[in-house]
Amino acid sequence: QVHLVESGGGLVQAGGSLRLSCAASGSIFRIDAMGWYRQAPRKQREVVAAISSGGSTDYADSVKGRFTISRDNAKNTVYLEMNSLKPEDTAVYYCKAAGIREYSSPYKYDRWGQGTQVTVSS
Repeated sequence: QVHLVESGGGLVQAGGSLRLSCAASGSIFRIDAMGWYRQAPRKQREVVAAISSGGSTDYADSVKGRFTISRDNAKNTVYLEMNSLKPEDTAVYYCKAAGIREYSSPYKYDRWGQGTQVTVSS
């Protein structure tokens, strides 16, 4: 089974920056897409950004121009560079790997990370 481990969350002042990382470990042949989601208190989980295996990216309107998603396929790691952070960015950020295929199996599945807290103070 593949596991995702996130890091990089923390407390930052408004206008500051953070960089999140999510590393997938296991016998990975391929991961189709990787992305970041967030869930604020009393709100539904929402997609923040996603990146395909080929590098195509997509962003939520609320983070366009401030956040950048990138990916290192050799390391099976996805990053989220967050700049100009706002208090409304405060949430637990979750990494998701979609379309995981292991060397030992032809089947694909998805996996979530455990989440990392990002808190932006005003």
